[in-house]
Amino acid sequence: MEGGCLCGAVRYRLASEPYDGGWCHCRTCQLNSGSPAMAFATVPVDDFVFTQGAELVGKVASSDFGHRRFCTRCGTPFLMQVDHQPETVDFSIATLDTPDAVIPGFHIFYASRIDWAEAGDDLPATTVSGRIRGGSNTQISPSMSASAPACCWS
Repeated sequence: MEGGCLCGAVRYRLASEPYDGGWCHCRTCQLNSGSPAMAFATVPVDDFVFTQGAELVGKVASSDFGHRRFCTRCGTPFLMQVDHQPETVDFSIATLDTPDAVIPGFHIFYASRIDWAEAGDDLPATTVSGRIRGGSNTQISPSMSASAPACCWS
């Protein structure tokens, strides 16, 4: 799978199938994305590979335990990484060329949601992180599975 930013200056590729796709409703993701929630999925850190414009990728500390990377030209948010899980990164599903290929399977930090942004689905929702590790809730769209690489994750 491949993706990139709004202005086209930065491109990336995933070297493995994403897992643990979900919706994050925390205030940091709201501010980072400019939306009520951010759809994300996880890959091993070495499997998120910038293929073009890596020198244009900025980094900002978004908390005392994590940072985010983004395009310095257009602001597109690419990923976040936390100190307590250095082997993985969570990337923005919407930055994929085919975002329909990864279907979120849960909501986290749902207690932080914006009141008018109630989830319109039956997915499991936790008030804190509470992620289900191992990808049991993430789906790869059947129409995209033929182009998805084989899975191997941390």
